[in-house]
Amino acid sequence: MSRRHPARSTGVTRRALLATAGAGIAAVALPAPARAAPGTDLQPYASYWYPGSLPSGSPGPGIRWRSLSAWRPQDDVDLPFNKATVPLAPRFTPPPPNGTARAGQARVSALAAFAPTSANPSQGSATADFYALTHWAYLDELVFWGGSSGEGLILAPNAPVVDAAHRNGVPVLGTVFLPPAAYGGQLRWTRDLVRRDAEGGFPVADQLIRVARAYGFDGWFLNAETGGGDARLGADMRDFVGHLRARGKGLRVTWYDAMAISGDISWQNELNERNAPFFRSADTMFLNFNWSRPGLASSGELARGLGRSPYDLWAGIDVEANGWDTRVDWDALVPAGRPHLTSFGFYRPEWTWKSLPAGGRGPAAFHARDDRFWSGPSLDPARPGTGPWRAPAAVIADRSTLTALPFATSFNTGHGLGWYERGRRTAGTAWNHLGLQDRLPGRRWVIHTAGARPAVGFDFDDAWHGGSSLLVDGTIAGPATIELYAAGLPLSRATVVDLAHRTDPGSAGVRVELVVALEERPYRFSYLPAGTLRAGGHGWTTATLRVGALLRGRTGRSIRALGIRLTAPDGGPVRWRLGRLAVRDAAPPAPGRPGPLTVTAERPGPAGTAALRLAWGAASGTVRHYELRQALPGGGSRFLGGTCGHAYYVPALRRTADEAATRIEVRAVDELYAASRPASVTYRWSAGRSSA
Repeated sequence: MSRRHPARSTGVTRRALLATAGAGIAAVALPAPARAAPGTDLQPYASYWYPGSLPSGSPGPGIRWRSLSAWRPQDDVDLPFNKATVPLAPRFTPPPPNGTARAGQARVSALAAFAPTSANPSQGSATADFYALTHWAYLDELVFWGGSSGEGLILAPNAPVVDAAHRNGVPVLGTVFLPPAAYGGQLRWTRDLVRRDAEGGFPVADQLIRVARAYGFDGWFLNAETGGGDARLGADMRDFVGHLRARGKGLRVTWYDAMAISGDISWQNELNERNAPFFRSADTMFLNFNWSRPGLASSGELARGLGRSPYDLWAGIDVEANGWDTRVDWDALVPAGRPHLTSFGFYRPEWTWKSLPAGGRGPAAFHARDDRFWSGPSLDPARPGTGPWRAPAAVIADRSTLTALPFATSFNTGHGLGWYERGRRTAGTAWNHLGLQDRLPGRRWVIHTAGARPAVGFDFDDAWHGGSSLLVDGTIAGPATIELYAAGLPLSRATVVDLAHRTDPGSAGVRVELVVALEERPYRFSYLPAGTLRAGGHGWTTATLRVGALLRGRTGRSIRALGIRLTAPDGGPVRWRLGRLAVRDAAPPAPGRPGPLTVTAERPGPAGTAALRLAWGAASGTVRHYELRQALPGGGSRFLGGTCGHAYYVPALRRTADEAATRIEVRAVDELYAASRPASVTYRWSAGRSSA
């Protein structure tokens, strides 16, 4: 019997609605934002479909019913806004910071719902109240979870999620969800999915491959839970999975343990002969949540017998209702003294966001909880401690993508309460867009000090670029070394490190040193002076350290770790911010100017506003993302947003001082945040027209 959880005020959990025994994964129930009337809304949304036939009746407000069988990329007007552009980064496994985390054994998959199935904006929105996942270092796979019988069953991940994950080396899967009858599931949708063509192929599988290629994500999570099937349907589904994997070369396919080869729904909670045919056809399998110690042991043995790794099996852990208070038999899954039995998969880790109290879901509060979920209550992966919650940092070796120069971070988490550029606030509204997220420290937070640990975390009251900075807050009785990044960055005579940092008003003075390690197992740190900041806070300052020259005689090697060491020479409380950390050799030329900027669609709005769809050509050179601004009368500009792609939606361009026309600019931004010359377009308010 599967566990059942009570309904919560934030939504209905998947088991509370399901009366049948053995219930598995079900639909997302998140509130949908209001939308304009059909036919007038230019807002692009993440895409979702049915395999073939549509439900009877009419869709609810803000919902679009579409058939994947009829989808063509050339007809998809939202595709430019949903297409991910960041390639999947290679990554490596540095030595773990503790003695219990292991490389080459258990890995982590996560099924996370970032928003409702319908009305999920393609490119972020004007709120910081968002699941800004940042602990990519422990993830091996992210599933963009959702789907419902009344909205759509097949979800393509939106671009910001994919771009952020890819920047950190994590593949992202879309979801195919065929719900139980208790959730409105209909067996005809399963048959639509596995329908064969005249040659015996699977046209919907081919469509899934086309979608993943066009949208730029990495594969599909298949969850078939509609009962009533027979052995013929089971065989068709097995062949469908094999077709999808074979034809979609390079795409990943994960199968959820629900349908048995008999065609009916029978959650096995282990790998056995009833679901092994699907495992053989897929890359990995997500085991239902009621696994047992003997079942995991036999699952691993069967996987090896099939020539597969036991770590291709994700043992499901449902954290939707209780988060780190979820009861898990960790010793059965990742025993301390023996090899891990399988990998594990979190269902709904966005609990760290959704379970915050009403009015308390600010970004800093969320990240503090998320750090505890992934790092453990000690908030120190080097000393994860013991307890009922075995955080990933305690058992899983983290990964890093820091292998090439230039590398830069402004500690931007992908959401914020304002937007900053070179330490100046250029937009005062809240926002989220995961595609703008930086590569963030993977180990939060490893601190070496003989005194009390200061608090370390992301802060949203000030930033150098983006929406957040790294804040160290507390009394530092002695030197405190904070490890930030495990790396494999080349070191040459020309290597330079830039730090933009400051103290806040009321802070004691701080002596700052850059921490560099060229050896690992264990790290051997070098401490390079980066200046002393006076007490009281005096704005941002940038220190440029010629690391290659300072470490002469040791070049030609790799930087294995980066961090900072802080000392308060006169004592007292410290509030020190790090707004930018960049490692480079010679600065590359700025990107070329983007191609012509055009308004592809527009809709005048109330009170001197207009909604616009914009598009431009790719800039030459290395481009991290694009930033858009509105030129203001008399000089200056207003930040409109950013994206990694080549199209952007502005929901409400605001007319300023009855101006006749507004100039909009787009710039390409590289890895060091150097910006190109702008491409521009002029929007004329009186006529509602635009011109280059």
